[in-house]
Amino acid sequence: MAMQWKELLNANRMRQSSVPTDHREQFERDFDRAVFSTPVKRLQDKAQVFPLEVHDAVRTRLTHSLEVSSVARGLGIAAGKWLLAQKFIEPVQMRSVEAIAATCGLLHDLGNPPFGHSGEDAIREWFKDRHDQDPADFRKQLGEDDQRVQDFLQFEGNAQTLRLVAKLQILADYYGLNLTYGTLAALCKYSAPSHEVDKVGDDAARKKPGYFASENELIASIRAETGMGDQRNPITFLVEAADDIVYSVADVEDAVKKDVLTWAELMELLGDKTLAPVAEALKRTQSILKSDGSGDPVEELRDDVCASAFRTGVIGVVVKSVNQAFVQHHESIMDGSFKKDLTSVCSAEPLVSRLKTIGKKHVYCTTSTLKLELMGRRVIRELMDVFWEGVEQLSPDEPPKPFRFPGKIATLLSDNYRRAFRRARGKHPDVPETYHRFQLLTDYVCGMTDSFAKRLHAELFNG
Repeated sequence: MAMQWKELLNANRMRQSSVPTDHREQFERDFDRAVFSTPVKRLQDKAQVFPLEVHDAVRTRLTHSLEVSSVARGLGIAAGKWLLAQKFIEPVQMRSVEAIAATCGLLHDLGNPPFGHSGEDAIREWFKDRHDQDPADFRKQLGEDDQRVQDFLQFEGNAQTLRLVAKLQILADYYGLNLTYGTLAALCKYSAPSHEVDKVGDDAARKKPGYFASENELIASIRAETGMGDQRNPITFLVEAADDIVYSVADVEDAVKKDVLTWAELMELLGDKTLAPVAEALKRTQSILKSDGSGDPVEELRDDVCASAFRTGVIGVVVKSVNQAFVQHHESIMDGSFKKDLTSVCSAEPLVSRLKTIGKKHVYCTTSTLKLELMGRRVIRELMDVFWEGVEQLSPDEPPKPFRFPGKIATLLSDNYRRAFRRARGKHPDVPETYHRFQLLTDYVCGMTDSFAKRLHAELFNG
């Protein structure tokens, strides 16, 4: 059954707000809640590509997320105008599409642990080591439930994002940021539970876990409220495209700023410049660099200036192409038969693909980056070793007693995460105790910033 925009743009919340309404729509209030939230602030000290970067012009997860939000907002504006022209939405709902896209762009990386994707790998490895020591016992501790087992063996930052905004950002209650169903639906980048992931299939929405077993009830509510089913929300396609656009070119721009690549090397790696999207991006770049009318050649400008102009040119080309792809595939997106990403089917795909290849081969594998990733891996694994000793023996009913080492360790855990643990255990007594404790551990580690994790590790292990 095809999705309907009227249902998708559901402004209701899990807990209806008693705060007086104002000039903002509910989806715009979602954006403002996100901006002022603690997890968003922590993104300023989480790596985008280069961990613990001292160069203040190089992106962190926060600057990356702001850029994705900006591009997603633009895509949402264009989509909203077209949807209105086609009478799929009402005039007031144009603002809704734009606001949801911007909010999800800002939140899309919120659940990532310290040190980026290498941090996710380290968490998965830690659980895999425990599993491999005694697979039967590991499964028994989690109630012989495939989803609970895979929640940890395939730990995923996107699934942690949903958990964080809906449950862990505790203020006066346990509804997290209490976002609208419309925003929560679009925030779900992946649609499969952890035990039904299909990494080799054609459906992009099922290549990674979209949610944990602890959020099964929440997912059911979101799908029922928005009529989304297990399909991917159409605004999710726009946000994912914004992420692809931004990281593919911005990571390369940062590499030039850090002298990992020169402008000349980047131009050589770009390959065939006669390809239409590549040629158009370079034409836009030249136009930006010669905006004073002097006709100064690119070669006389600093490499970082050229790279910034190139980033602007690329974004302009790919955004236009993605807008066209969204319109072209709208019907199949709404009926759930579209299984790809918009950047993979748009006319600018050769440009995006080339930039991603440059990133993989020449940016993410630099010696300095690999060293920091290895350091981050060790930091996370050893912190998990230490804190598991406290989490494993934490009393669910009493405050930690710092008289023995497990109690001392548990005392260091976040009060918020301990409260979430106690609530989950009380609300779902049928779920194995180990599952709740594993989640307390991952919640705490994922909430750390890069610098905090490194500093805490140094304090605990080096004195």
